Amino acid sequence: MHSIRIFGHYMRLPLLLLAVIEAVLFGVAFVLGQHLRFWLIGSEDMTEPLLLSGYALIVALIFTVSMAAMGLYEASAREGLNGLLIRIVVSLVFGSAILAALAFLFPGLEFWRSILALTVILAFIAVAGLRVAIYQSKPWLFRRRVLVFGDSDLIDEVIDAGGGELMVVGVVPASTQPPKRLAHPEWLVRHDHPLLQIALERQADEILLAVRDRRGSLPMEELLDCRMSGIQVLQPQSFFERELGMVKLELLNPSWLLHADGFQHGAMTMFVKRVLDVLTALVFLILFSPVMLLTALAIAAESGFRHPVFYRQVRVGINGLPFEVLKFRSMRMDAESDGRARWATKGDPRITRVGRFIRRTRIDELPQVINVLKGEMSFVGPRPERPEFVAELLQKNFFYAARSRVKPGLTGWAQLRYPYGSTEEDALRKLEYDLYYVKNHSTFLDLLILLQTVEVVLFGKGAV
Repeated sequence: MHSIRIFGHYMRLPLLLLAVIEAVLFGVAFVLGQHLRFWLIGSEDMTEPLLLSGYALIVALIFTVSMAAMGLYEASAREGLNGLLIRIVVSLVFGSAILAALAFLFPGLEFWRSILALTVILAFIAVAGLRVAIYQSKPWLFRRRVLVFGDSDLIDEVIDAGGGELMVVGVVPASTQPPKRLAHPEWLVRHDHPLLQIALERQADEILLAVRDRRGSLPMEELLDCRMSGIQVLQPQSFFERELGMVKLELLNPSWLLHADGFQHGAMTMFVKRVLDVLTALVFLILFSPVMLLTALAIAAESGFRHPVFYRQVRVGINGLPFEVLKFRSMRMDAESDGRARWATKGDPRITRVGRFIRRTRIDELPQVINVLKGEMSFVGPRPERPEFVAELLQKNFFYAARSRVKPGLTGWAQLRYPYGSTEEDALRKLEYDLYYVKNHSTFLDLLILLQTVEVVLFGKGAV
């Protein structure tokens, strides 16, 4: 099964198919819940079929979006069965809250509590049953058949990147010498007949090139035959981009960036992004103003009302221009009394008791909505770094400057994909995800990141 690109972002067809199936299950659960409720009270359901279908469509859409917000349609969400079921429960509760809010705001909508409760029960039984069946059986439908062609240490790396989503049907050496490192020697296939024949015999959906130096080592005619026969041929960089949503620094060169698709930041896209930023920031200010007020009081009380509640720090913004980021103060006033810039680390002793809580819950980031309203930041983008760190990282990697081609953000692709980092090495690993965002930026990807940020906040993933 293949991936497709929606507004520049790779989405796996099996996961899209799963979302469609579960959307249907949510709609059916609502219809059954409606009929069951009237049957239990001994009354006849007088709802018009067309109106009931409209309600079912709304329910299906909201619950499917809630599932997406919990990361349940992401291939990277590989966890135990218990964790999977917990996420389903949370998504159903979250979706029910949205439906209840809609019923309150629009009294004409007949989302009765008893019907919603029955819908949630039926939906959980159906969706959890489907997920458990998939989790236990791992059907071939949800795994792509890949033939790997290569002779380097990239072979194991690309196979690991695919995880359980790939079914390796063979590894063909690019030279007469077999790969020095191969986790599964039984996958080795002799290149004694054309690649197209090998691929067809093994029913490969695609051929993955695991070759670092391609000069003179690729059988171009054979690969063209495969491509013309409908078998996709992937370069290593494109593979990592698709499977892990990252641009691999070890494989990156200026010519690839020059010829790769993406980097299309049109005027209309940027206008829509700015409108969404302003609207979302205003909503955040209204909804979270009580939380922000309580946080300010807690920080002030902890310091005996002697020290400031907010913390301002110079960060690097779009096109390398400096600006002052605004946050709730989470560290002691003497955190950098010697003037040296330091990375924040897990268990950092400089963090206060209130600071530890607001960092874990991301409350310390809320004042940055002011930076968003001022146009210095966006809601989605690479996290802004301090000028001292940027200067050091530019010396480590030339491509670090590329992340400031877009506005920095409160949340971003790297924050979703990589755990909290406190070293230069972590910053460079995050750069791989930031480059993916800069390359594939779109309104769709922004909305996807915002949805998945709900998962990060609720489960504390990546927090200090």
